[in-house]
Amino acid sequence: MWRDVRDCERRMKILVACEYSGRVREAFRKLGHDAWSCDLLPSDDNSPYHIQGDVLEHCTYLSYVGNRHWNKPGRAELRKEALDFFVALAEAPIPKICVENPLGEPSRAYRKYDQIIQPYYFGEPYQKRTCLWLKGLPLLTWDKEKAIKPPPLFLLGTTGKPINWVEGVKGISSKDRWKIRSTTFQGIADAFAAQWGSNMNAEQFRMKGEQDGFTNIPRQ
Repeated sequence: MWRDVRDCERRMKILVACEYSGRVREAFRKLGHDAWSCDLLPSDDNSPYHIQGDVLEHCTYLSYVGNRHWNKPGRAELRKEALDFFVALAEAPIPKICVENPLGEPSRAYRKYDQIIQPYYFGEPYQKRTCLWLKGLPLLTWDKEKAIKPPPLFLLGTTGKPINWVEGVKGISSKDRWKIRSTTFQGIADAFAAQWGSNMNAEQFRMKGEQDGFTNIPRQ
């Protein structure tokens, strides 16, 4: 007997590509879906529902954060390879797709993102702008009254630049920052599962969201 998913016809098959933390995978599995993660790295939670295989993660070369390194040898080629991989995922022959990436090259070279979300929209005390490219899925919704923007963790002493998330979290070494950056916040993972893994169709979900006072609800 499935939990929340009441029969096999409603049990979705889900692949969470480029995930080693298992957060998104487990959020869907808790609702009864047949969800698997896949990454070149082993799973952090040693789950039997993780495939360690050839699904590459190239977002380092797609994000604008790395533009200061653009002239380094091989950087342009890596960005082109990363973009090709991104487009292959976004255009895969699958009815429902979400591709997540920081603001960067795909918005210019592929198409504009469908939505930008922040961790604090979903109960996390951080800012980290995340873009979503969606196919066959409604925009995520959140309670605007509860989504209070947190202040920066601190301001950079030399320039006054606000520092958020990885650079500002104490105890994270520079060699581990790439891995922490790419881990989905639990609040966002839970929102993916709750909103996209429910049994409601898009119109039912929109109507329920309006009744609950949520924002950013698309009309299909």
